[in-house]
Amino acid sequence: MRLPNIFEREHKPVHYAAGDVIFHEGDAPDSMYFVAEGSVELTAAGRMLAAVEKDGIFGEMALIDAEPRSATATALTDCALHAIDQKQFTFMVQETPFFAIEVMRVMSARLRKGNERG
Repeated sequence: MRLPNIFEREHKPVHYAAGDVIFHEGDAPDSMYFVAEGSVELTAAGRMLAAVEKDGIFGEMALIDAEPRSATATALTDCALHAIDQKQFTFMVQETPFFAIEVMRVMSARLRKGNERG
């Protein structure tokens, strides 16, 4: 997945060290994240859900349904992440509809994998 060019030009990534918790399950929603470098593990109730690699996104549900975080995100490696807040997300969806389709594809793929695991 690629971020819209305007966002990348104007937005600096935030760095996390391996082992840092980016957010906890149950936290209030505030941003979704784009992985510019590194990898992030998503867990819920102590169970690994996914590893998100470079150019992947996570935390997108928070901007869609405004519910508390459904998972914990932890840096598996040193990471550079772009935090995308609600205002930025809405702008990107309006200006680049393909971005919205990509977010829906990511959510769909995670749902399908979760259903396969049972």
